[in-house]
Amino acid sequence: MPLTWKRRAFLNGIDQGAAKSKGTMSDSSRVGPPGHMAFMDDFYMITQEDLEDIKESISNQDLPTAVDTIKEFLEKQDRVELNVGVTGESGSGKSTFVNAFRGLEDEEEGSAKTGPVETTMEPEAYHHPKYKNVKVWDLPGIGTPNFKAKEYLNLVEFERYDFFIIIASDRFRECHTQLAKEITRMGKTFYFVRSKMDSIIEAEKRKKSFDQKRTLDTIREDCEKGLRNAGVENPVVFLISNFELGKYDLNLLQERMEQELPQHKRRVLMLALPNITLEINEKKKKALEENIGKVALLSAFVATVPVPGLSVAVDLVIVTKEIETYYSTFGLDDPSLQKLCERSGKTIEEFKSLMKSPLSGGINPASLLSLAGAASLVVAENTVEYAVSLVPLLGSVVAGGMSYMTVSAMLKRALNDIAEDARNVLIASVQTEV
Repeated sequence: MPLTWKRRAFLNGIDQGAAKSKGTMSDSSRVGPPGHMAFMDDFYMITQEDLEDIKESISNQDLPTAVDTIKEFLEKQDRVELNVGVTGESGSGKSTFVNAFRGLEDEEEGSAKTGPVETTMEPEAYHHPKYKNVKVWDLPGIGTPNFKAKEYLNLVEFERYDFFIIIASDRFRECHTQLAKEITRMGKTFYFVRSKMDSIIEAEKRKKSFDQKRTLDTIREDCEKGLRNAGVENPVVFLISNFELGKYDLNLLQERMEQELPQHKRRVLMLALPNITLEINEKKKKALEENIGKVALLSAFVATVPVPGLSVAVDLVIVTKEIETYYSTFGLDDPSLQKLCERSGKTIEEFKSLMKSPLSGGINPASLLSLAGAASLVVAENTVEYAVSLVPLLGSVVAGGMSYMTVSAMLKRALNDIAEDARNVLIASVQTEV
C-alpha cells in the first residue's frame, strides 16, 4: 500500500531522529514526537518496519481488532530466548541451583529432581515459571573416570546455550578445568560456582576465631589458585548457597553475566532472576525503565491513525500489560507473595500493608486513570489527538507526541511506585528470615 504524504512525513521524522543520534543532522531539522531521539539507538526490540506494519494493519481494522493486534505484538516482544546450561559433578547441587535460579524450592511443581546420587542422565530443560522463553538446563554430571570434555559438550549440544554454570561443592577438579578449556575453545562463556556455602559457613562458625569475610576470601582464593595451577587463565569463582541464594556472591555473578550477555538478552536475564537482593531490585527497575520509551513510541505511532477512541484504547492496553509485567517481575503478584509468605512466616496482608502504590489494590480503569492525574486528562488527550491526527503533517507529529508523553509519564510513575513497594517487601522478608 503506498504511503500517504502525511504518513511519509511522520516516518521521515523518525528517520531523521535516528540520523541525528548518529550526528548527521542539526537540531533545527528535527521532526517527530518530543523526546523520541533519546532512545532510538537502544531501540532494538521494536523496529521501524514493525511500527509501519502495525500502523498499516490497524488503519484498516475496527477498534476491537486493532486492540487485539497491539496485544499480540506486545506479547511477541517477550519471546527472546535465554538458555543456561548448568553442569557439575554428581552431588554438587546443580539441580538445586537450577531450581533456585528460577525462584523455586526443591519439590515444588516444575522443579528439577534432586537427590544424593546423579538423577540427570540427559540434558533436561526447565522453563522459568513466569518467562517461558527462559530455559535453565540441568545437564548430566561430569567427573566419570573416562570423562572427555569435547565428547560431553557434543552430547549436550553445546551450541544451544548462551552460557554455562560449572558447579563444584568442593575444590575444582580436572574434569571442571577440562570442561572450561573446551567451552572457551568453542567460543562460549562459563562461570565457576562454588556451592553449598551455607554448610561451610555453619561449620566454620564453631571456631572461636571465625571471621566470615576472611573465610570467604580464603575459599575463593584457594579455588582460583587451584584453577590457575590447572592452566585456567584469570579464573573467577563465585561463592553461592542454593538455599540462601541472596547471600554471598549472587550479585557479583549477576553483574558478570549481565556484562557478557548480548544487549537484547540482558533484559531477559534481569526479569528472570528472583528478586532477592536490593541490588537486583534496582537493576530490575532499570531494565524495565529502558522499555518505557519503546512502548511509548508504539503508542505515538498508533495515535497518528485517525480512528476515534483507538489511541486511548491502545494506551490502556500498553499501560496495563507493562504494569502487569512490573508486578510479576518484582514478585508482587499474588502467587509470588503467597510463596514469600510460606518462606518468611508473614501473612499476605502484612506484605500488602507495605505496598503504597495506588495500583496495589488492583489494575483497573480507576487506578490507571489515577496515574494520568485525572480521567479528564485522558479524555482530553483522545479528543485532541483525533482532531489533530486529521491535520496533515503537523497533526501526526502533535498527536504522536501527546500520546508518547502521556504513556511515558504514566509508566514512569507506576514503575517508581511498584519498585519502592518491592523494596519494602524485600526488606521486611529478609528481616523476618534473620
